[in-house]
Amino acid sequence: MGNHADANGDSLGTGTLSHQRRSVLFAALGACLLGLFMIRHSGSPPPPAPQARAVAIASPNAAASPSTAPSPSATRRPPAIVVPDAHPIRLSIPAIGVNAPFTGLSLDPTGVLNVPPASDTNLVGWYQAGTVPGNKGTAIVLGHVDTKAAPAVFWSLSTLTKGATVDIARDDKVTATFTVDSVEVFPKDQFPDDRVYGKAPDAQLRLITCGGAYDHARADYTANVVVFAHLSGLRES
Repeated sequence: MGNHADANGDSLGTGTLSHQRRSVLFAALGACLLGLFMIRHSGSPPPPAPQARAVAIASPNAAASPSTAPSPSATRRPPAIVVPDAHPIRLSIPAIGVNAPFTGLSLDPTGVLNVPPASDTNLVGWYQAGTVPGNKGTAIVLGHVDTKAAPAVFWSLSTLTKGATVDIARDDKVTATFTVDSVEVFPKDQFPDDRVYGKAPDAQLRLITCGGAYDHARADYTANVVVFAHLSGLRES
């Protein structure tokens, strides 16, 4: 890719944090970077809230296959794994060769979520005020698609297909495995806040980067790539 950086090689923007109603907007600016992830006033649902307590999540064997008659074990209470609060430490996506450490992302005083540093092309960011990957709710993970120097960690994210697996190792020695449900590309002006950041009744994962065409006039990508995935397994690391 060519050099798409702005004069400073930085992503710039503004945003505010509403006390009552918030939504997350995602935009890519300069250097083929992931861009800005902003909190602003909106009628859309808030981003996933942090989890303060352990959450019981059914094991992969809990879901019974659809059938006309339940199997003898279908009426039993499924086993559960108690997932305490933790932090993700490594992301692995075998299908596209991703094996990257995490950094925590937080809001700056203006309400903008800081993105992973552009100097590290193999680093992903987790919105640490949101859901822990593997816990009930929607966990948000961001990554650069490329930088002014080279392709970055989510360069091939858009090539993932339904059924691919995503592993997230956590510092509590638990690895959460997610299965991809869909990979979708949304124009920035049609980004579906509700679908991407809305509350979930189970453990969900969103992987987000920039995509679409690169608009040289605006120094901006025209779209965002979003991977939708659900928790399909938990195991001790």
